[in-house]
Amino acid sequence: MVKKLLLCTAFFPHLLFGDFDYRVRNTNFTISQGSEVPNSDKTYLYNYDRLRVQTDYKEDGFFATAIADGVNYLGHDYVGSTSFEYQKQMQSDTPFKTQTEFSDSHDRSSYAKIYRLYGGYEDKHNRVVAGVQNIQMGVGRIWTPTNLFNPKNIYALESDEVFGVAALSYVRHINETSDLGVVTSRKKDNTQKYGARYKTFVAFADFALNIVSSDETKMLGFEIEGNLADTGIEFRSEGGYIKNSLNTSMITKEEREFFQGILGADYGFVNGVTVVGELLYTSEKFSYTDKYLNLNSEILPNMVSSNFYTGITLSYSFNLFLDASLLYIESFSDKNSRFISPTLTYTLNDYNAFSVGSMILSGAKESEFGSMQNSYYLKWSLSF
Repeated sequence: MVKKLLLCTAFFPHLLFGDFDYRVRNTNFTISQGSEVPNSDKTYLYNYDRLRVQTDYKEDGFFATAIADGVNYLGHDYVGSTSFEYQKQMQSDTPFKTQTEFSDSHDRSSYAKIYRLYGGYEDKHNRVVAGVQNIQMGVGRIWTPTNLFNPKNIYALESDEVFGVAALSYVRHINETSDLGVVTSRKKDNTQKYGARYKTFVAFADFALNIVSSDETKMLGFEIEGNLADTGIEFRSEGGYIKNSLNTSMITKEEREFFQGILGADYGFVNGVTVVGELLYTSEKFSYTDKYLNLNSEILPNMVSSNFYTGITLSYSFNLFLDASLLYIESFSDKNSRFISPTLTYTLNDYNAFSVGSMILSGAKESEFGSMQNSYYLKWSLSF
């Protein structure tokens, strides 16, 4: 072992002089959650805990990041439920496992996972990254329909907690206003997914063209983001034409082609209130059965149940310690329904923060959100 370390430092002496940063964070949720099965009145009380260890390295343009999680669920009814079995099916789309098997007991289930593991090099004109990483596409704050690599789930407790992809990515900064990015990722079935993004500033806004291609999916998309004159309003839009092969039964597939896009704007008031609004349109909607048969589909986050949604978020800082936010989403269909998520966060000090929140779903029993139960949670974050 000592010989290996000496050999490593002989070939890579700069490792000894690089900057290492270590961070540990424990996130704990106590949750009262409604069943994810439509029209079920079952609720579960359980505890979810994630211990995250992160290491970052930087030296002369070289960098590396490793993030590992230990995850534990505690609650007899929940770990034995259909909702938890659905949770277990969610795995990273990588050619190797990024997490261990679930270790189950009477009232507990736990596992460990690699959340991010990548390294690369960056200078004034280039950035190259290899490993389990997050690929950025889209400009939406609530929805990002063109991101088919790491799409966030706005309805999750932690919408930005997304699986990484095993990828090689490269960005060329052509000039101060233009850059070109390409990416290739390896999927679980050992096929490749490719992506490209060209972004430039034209007259009044940033414009981007996005392309994604795999054996399963083809997408051609766009992004627009800029400021509305001198009003202080930031506007944005993104959308894509998507073609995908979806399961229609356990043995048959069907090709679906549709457009999905968003139009949004942000504005920060002088009193500290920040407003974000977005409209989501899709030319195709999907049933619960469609989603169930395609849990591992690349476009699962795009498989929405209505053709039209509106979303708005409000955030306000009362003082240095107390913050509030509200997310409101309306689903327009034969029977309208809505998703409302208020959150109140108290930051005790540099190490501890507490949040209390809820996810309130209302509408007719047959509607998208009205068929689900409300959820409530208490969150404690400890960082050091």
